Amino acid sequence: MDMASRQGEQDEVSSRHKRGSLKRTDRRFAYVILVPAMTAFLVMVAYPFIDAMSMAFYQYSIYDLTPTFIGFENFVAILTDPYVLGSWVTTAIFVVGTTLLTMFLGLSWALLMYQDFRGRGVLRTMTLLPWILPSTVSAFIWAWMLNGKYGIVNVMLIGTGLVETPVQFLSDDVGAMMAVILTRAWISIPLFMSFFLAGLQGMDFQQIEAARIDGASNLTVVRRLILPHLKPVFLVTGALGMIGNLQQFDIIYALTGGGPVRATSVLSIEVFRQAFENWNLGMASAIGVLWVFTLMPIVVFYLRSLFRED
Repeated sequence: MDMASRQGEQDEVSSRHKRGSLKRTDRRFAYVILVPAMTAFLVMVAYPFIDAMSMAFYQYSIYDLTPTFIGFENFVAILTDPYVLGSWVTTAIFVVGTTLLTMFLGLSWALLMYQDFRGRGVLRTMTLLPWILPSTVSAFIWAWMLNGKYGIVNVMLIGTGLVETPVQFLSDDVGAMMAVILTRAWISIPLFMSFFLAGLQGMDFQQIEAARIDGASNLTVVRRLILPHLKPVFLVTGALGMIGNLQQFDIIYALTGGGPVRATSVLSIEVFRQAFENWNLGMASAIGVLWVFTLMPIVVFYLRSLFRED
């Protein structure tokens, strides 16, 4: 019995040693796999970010390639510049308006695609078209549609008698903001629809049928059953939409260029102007740093919502 017990102990020690060796081997393999990704991250993300943060404390222009340390002067200039401060307000209007509109239209379209009807598969496929098209192409399409002289939107408005003269959407402050919000929402609807549709697929359809048998209207079913079920999806898509809209540049630049009179000049447009129109790289970096810190709370909220344990 003693020899048997000793043999069992030796076997257990040997087994633990083998498991430990396997774990060490797995760790080494994991480190090897991570090296390319970490190298790419350091070269393409970390280094440019650190370099931009350091450049924000310098007077650095394309006309004078010798950086001059000026401390927080760039940040003071930003916080006292009415145009830059106005771009924060414009960015907030664009981000909130686009996110809310996209969530509403994405949910509405998902509810329609959730129904069982003939041709649903074809319609779902066609819905992805705005997401597949390059965003700049979509911006040019909407610029043509909203054109004050020959745009199809004005043709329809005049044809139905809603207006008598063409509406200059892109030449008006409110009209230009509505145009960029609508264009960005049109592009993002397929993605949001996919999220909401995936959430709807996880619902118990028998609950909906039981509610309808009890006499509940469609609005009551949506309000009492569907919306509570989709709450986690709302949190994730809302945060994800705000992150994407805060980084938006190409659609706004192609559609309005930040105009008219800075009416659609968001933070990304201001960074572009400072860097490539004023050639003030230090100021552009300072705006970029504050832009990152504006984005950071939303990113943290998104990650917490994504990995939160129910």
